[in-house]
Amino acid sequence: MPQTILIVDDEKRMVSLLKSYLEQEGYCVLTAYNGREALETAGRENPDLVALDIMMPEMNGYEFMRAYRAERDTPIIMLTAKVEDEDKIIGLELGADDYVTKPFKPRELMARVRNVLRRAGKNEAKGQTLKALDITLNRETREVTIADRAADLTPSEFDLLAALMTSPGKVFSRLDLLDVIQGVRYEGYERTIDTHVKNLRAKVEEDPRKPTRIETVYGVGYRLRKQ
Repeated sequence: MPQTILIVDDEKRMVSLLKSYLEQEGYCVLTAYNGREALETAGRENPDLVALDIMMPEMNGYEFMRAYRAERDTPIIMLTAKVEDEDKIIGLELGADDYVTKPFKPRELMARVRNVLRRAGKNEAKGQTLKALDITLNRETREVTIADRAADLTPSEFDLLAALMTSPGKVFSRLDLLDVIQGVRYEGYERTIDTHVKNLRAKVEEDPRKPTRIETVYGVGYRLRKQ
């Protein structure tokens, strides 16, 4: 059964172009032209991934993510004309998994879609369970528990935690972790890892301001504390 992508953008020519490319790749494509329409469509159709413009009428992309993330952890790729790092960080903090800056080539988005879906577990090997500290992570069910408490993670947060749990005590650079969640090691993008780690800590730490599980190694990156 083909995977379903929801494209949300108020530029109808852009939507038509991306729909054509995605359908050629074998995806089922849904469309919406503002955040409110997208929220209704996503709630009804439950897509596998949302490609989301930020600046839209009625309900912008940020507002969509606030509402949608309260209910679902479906992967989201931002399509943004904003080039300021702060704008991208806002989107990542709201739960976006990746972003593409306009103008972009459709093939770049196709690559991002494949990577994000792969990371979301659509093609994951089954039956793999990781345990470290008081955390259990199941790659088959995409479930995480911390001290018997369930943690609801986005795909990027899940993959970051899985990477750290494979080698407790090992220091992962930001570029290493960027490669894990995006499949690339582009310098200049690695600071987005800090935002994903901040979001992850909010869900796995008792006090995110004083983390005891995910440690910062200043000037290098992050590691999961050893037992």
